[in-house]
Amino acid sequence: MEDQNAFIGRKDLPSGAEITAALGPSADLWNQLLEWMAEQGVSIQDWQSISPKYGWAVRLKIKKRTIVYLGPCTGCFRASFVLGDRAIAVARQSDLSIATLKLLDEAPRYAEGTGVRLMVKTAKDLVSVRKLALIKIAN
Repeated sequence: MEDQNAFIGRKDLPSGAEITAALGPSADLWNQLLEWMAEQGVSIQDWQSISPKYGWAVRLKIKKRTIVYLGPCTGCFRASFVLGDRAIAVARQSDLSIATLKLLDEAPRYAEGTGVRLMVKTAKDLVSVRKLALIKIAN
């Protein structure tokens, strides 16, 4: 079962301290990813909750283009991408891990693109997130 958003049921935006507390040991990874994304030009952070039953997530964007959605969970976080056909083709030709390529193959397809979700619990998990982010930025 997939980890759930840490802020399900919450109507107001959680504070930075609350997000850090929920992330627990993965808070450093969250901050590393935010810093790295900013270095790539992905510097706009847009916090949203479409409904209290889904919790809160931040969209990391370049101008109006969303690159990745990050959802804080308890002790970890979810990185979600919506990849177009070109990005999927590039990802399949890249050096992504076998597990990540399997996620791409099994990911649901929507009109907007293919929805890929990765859970980040360790530094090793950030590798695929960064690679997919670079692919999304370029495509």
